[in-house]
Amino acid sequence: MTATVEELKALSETTVVDARGVSCPGPILAAKKKIGSVQVGSVMEVLATDSGTLKDIPAWCKKMGHDFLGSFDDAGYLHLFLRKAK
Repeated sequence: MTATVEELKALSETTVVDARGVSCPGPILAAKKKIGSVQVGSVMEVLATDSGTLKDIPAWCKKMGHDFLGSFDDAGYLHLFLRKAK
């Protein structure tokens, strides 16, 4: 299940990983590094400019058991959201 852009924009309590300007596999590595500091049930937002992140983050979430909430493009970069499941 993915959230609407409006629902994603309304998420306020998020841990942000800024991987803008970094090419693959940088954004996914940054997300893997940061997820350890995120509490279970909390939301992490990944900011990225590499379009490959649109495939990488959902695939990683599925593999690791996290919930991919969705993504949107704003001002030339991507916002991807996930909820830590374990």
